[in-house]
Amino acid sequence: MTARRSRSRSAAYAALALGLAGSLALTGCNSHSSKKSKKSSSSSKKSSSKSKKRRIIGGGAAAAGAGAASRRVPDCYPSTYKVTFSQQTGPKSHVAVKFKNATSRDCKLYNAPLLRFNNAKAPLPLLQGTPGHLDGTRITVPAHGYAYAVIPTNTPATKGTEQKSVTIDFMGISASSVTHGPVTVNFAEKRLHISVGKSKVTNWSSSIHGAQLAGGVGN
Repeated sequence: MTARRSRSRSAAYAALALGLAGSLALTGCNSHSSKKSKKSSSSSKKSSSKSKKRRIIGGGAAAAGAGAASRRVPDCYPSTYKVTFSQQTGPKSHVAVKFKNATSRDCKLYNAPLLRFNNAKAPLPLLQGTPGHLDGTRITVPAHGYAYAVIPTNTPATKGTEQKSVTIDFMGISASSVTHGPVTVNFAEKRLHISVGKSKVTNWSSSIHGAQLAGGVGN
């Protein structure tokens, strides 16, 4: 009877030990699976975050490129109503050349206007630099804004005689380039009295005062 009880207890202990071992093994498997799941979830989140960052950066670069393109300033171009001439008399006599940007967008001008009075073969010489050696003037004319150049006529030689017309080209960035033109202004049709002789023209300026000072006829 005692031997039977002893064998019965031994069997119960063995069964209990097997049950505990199985339970611990299952717990270990679940823990390992949970860790793998957490790592996989974390990796997925990081990958998603990186992908979003790439999309944001890529979108920002594209937007910056589009913004730069929209900010690109076109060249100005002449017309018979955008370029006007007026003669100033007195000790500091000069002809003022005024350009109006009639558009709703900024435009740019280079160096000086190329002016051929009475169909002359060569344009009026430049007061600042020469056609082969420019000083690189470049100004941005705002929408509906103005730019000015001056032709000094304060001596008999520079004043010369009354002109009938002028052909206008706008210079480009280099000495030999022309952006737009030519257009011709008929002084008689506009009832203008413009006298120009052996004179020169200044570069473009954002103000009439700046152009007059460049031409030596300012105050």
